[in-house]
Amino acid sequence: MLIFRSLQEIPSDFGPSLVTIGNFDGVHRGHRCVLAELAQRARQRQARSVAVTFDPHPVRVLRPQQPLTLITPLEQKLELLQTLEIDPGLDAVLVLPFTQALSQLSAQEFAQAVVRDALHAIEVHEGENFRFGQDASANVDTLTRLGANLGFTVHAHPAQMWRGQPISSSRIRAAIEQGDMRSTRQLLGRPFALQSTPAPGRGYGARYTVPTINLAAYRELLPANGVYLTCVQVGGESFEAVTNVGNRPTFGTDSFAVESHLLRFHPIALDEATPLTLHFLDRIRAEMRWPSPDALKAQIALDVAHARHYFGLWKALRNPSPQRA
Repeated sequence: MLIFRSLQEIPSDFGPSLVTIGNFDGVHRGHRCVLAELAQRARQRQARSVAVTFDPHPVRVLRPQQPLTLITPLEQKLELLQTLEIDPGLDAVLVLPFTQALSQLSAQEFAQAVVRDALHAIEVHEGENFRFGQDASANVDTLTRLGANLGFTVHAHPAQMWRGQPISSSRIRAAIEQGDMRSTRQLLGRPFALQSTPAPGRGYGARYTVPTINLAAYRELLPANGVYLTCVQVGGESFEAVTNVGNRPTFGTDSFAVESHLLRFHPIALDEATPLTLHFLDRIRAEMRWPSPDALKAQIALDVAHARHYFGLWKALRNPSPQRA
């Protein structure tokens, strides 16, 4: 998959192409339905399939006073787009730097400069609620009218639904903020995951021999404070884990951390630059202030027992024993 980070990086002879435009935060089930059809149509038409996205997220430029944390930061989003379980995969992603100047382009100017002139699009695929152009004033109908003059057709896709409501990045963000990992998994089509490194200054050596990892400060979306069933990927290995997200109030001072206790642990190579991926599977309980460290220790033992039971059932369901003759 090619990655272009500006219009200038696109070869002049690139195309013809089929294009979809969006933020794709989360690369959720609704996004993947559009992307799969886009890629299949591109193969049929012997054209390139291209997803156009933006960095930074437009909200961070247009409404900087409005806090926004991302489900998938840019590099994680690009990784997900590159590893989509669709055949064929995407040919390219264009990451447009989002600026005030870009936001001021009219719908006509954007469609002409990006869709026609840079990508030589012959089809554009969008969700029915797609908005673009200055003040997000244009919609799919506008794009269809522009395409008639600029040489491309527009395919509008209905929203994917779950429990009677459209799947959307904002809905997923709300579920994560509430700690609802089950709904999050259904909406994303996979567990919510974040990518980070170990926290600095904790004495990690060449061989890491303690089964607890604290993540470095993470500035994007985190689940609600609480205790979670998780999997931690370290290099090529995956460890079942119990992860606490929160301030550890039992110790009397706010000390926010994302701390994972690895189950079935063995010493691993680890330092402060080691990439980690933390997958959130389910929530065990809310974070609580316990009357003493001993009470907390007893609760942690119960959390670990809960986790071992959960992972044991999960493995049994995935690998049922063969039936006896």
